[in-house]
Amino acid sequence: MLVRASRPPNVAFVLPGLGAGGSEHIVSLLCNHCAAQGWAVTLIAFEDPSTAPYYPHHSDVRIIRLGMKSRRRAAASGMLAMVRRLQLLKQALKRVRPELVVSFLTRTNILSVLAARPLGIPVIVSERNNPALQRVGPIWDRLRRMTYPRAVGLVTMTQGAMDWFTAAMDVKGWVIPNPVPPAIGLAERRPEGRIIGAVGRLVPQKGFDLLLAAFARAAPRIPDWKLVIWGEGPERAALERQRDRLGLAERVSLPGVTRHPGEWIGETDLFVLSSRYEGWGIVVGEAMGAGLPVIAFDCQWGPAEMIEHGVSGLLVANGDSAALGDAVASLCNDAPRRMALGDGARRRMATFGHDQVLARWQSVIVAVLDHHRVRVGS
Repeated sequence: MLVRASRPPNVAFVLPGLGAGGSEHIVSLLCNHCAAQGWAVTLIAFEDPSTAPYYPHHSDVRIIRLGMKSRRRAAASGMLAMVRRLQLLKQALKRVRPELVVSFLTRTNILSVLAARPLGIPVIVSERNNPALQRVGPIWDRLRRMTYPRAVGLVTMTQGAMDWFTAAMDVKGWVIPNPVPPAIGLAERRPEGRIIGAVGRLVPQKGFDLLLAAFARAAPRIPDWKLVIWGEGPERAALERQRDRLGLAERVSLPGVTRHPGEWIGETDLFVLSSRYEGWGIVVGEAMGAGLPVIAFDCQWGPAEMIEHGVSGLLVANGDSAALGDAVASLCNDAPRRMALGDGARRRMATFGHDQVLARWQSVIVAVLDHHRVRVGS
């Protein structure tokens, strides 16, 4: 049962941008869910106002773009940019006057706490990656240790991430996995489908270099199969060079970001997650929810919490590209097993249903709001 506040809440969600990433996806789902409940919802992003959101938003969601998206800078200019972003966010919060801020991703979380706390606005921060392996830099790490204890709570997607934070700093919080969106249903099987799909930003974390090595090992055994890696990022040129060096130019494509969310699902017959580490592995859940067979590195954290090895997918020792290649070749040559794992994947994802997960988010937000209202006497 959904928990409701004593009066419609006024909540602001804050994140860096409105692109095609996993954090942007969950924020769009949360904004739409809350707006449908009759809440006043504002979405604040640091990106340029000319950028169109990748994910759809409810017509009642107010979107504010601050025009100063975070990017790598030299130390001095980076500090000035941080101060400017802090000022812009604080000005936006003064205009909106939300009762609660819900912020996503480390640097944005820090800025949200620094901007909202002086205004008396409580903040929930949410981390969406593996804090043990994702490096934020010494300055941001110190700021995180200073600001997170001042937030009313932290949301992570896995218990492993929460354990890391509670051991490193004085925080309390909630573990809420990512939902499988309702729009992603059973993928239609193309009669002669032979596509291995992977999705993610083209960065070292996603391990697409390891996936190319794995596919090179498997390729002679699966001559009718091709690999498609959807996404964009700074590693594109290096990955294309590796692909060509391996002699896979005719069998591996990198078409960029799909035009529409989840469009890759209908083009995929077997999904592979090759990440070195993850916060959850959102695309794994999307693939499994669509009934696709999945192979994933058993990286920290997320895949092992979704996949029951041999029942709803396959887990491979993290970073072992040879083992990944062997698993890919074996599964590509075993259609009945692909179908069985896809069926098991779809059943498993019922545990992470859209309505159940968003209800958990709503319950947390309402509990924080009710406590804040009592404290301030409103």
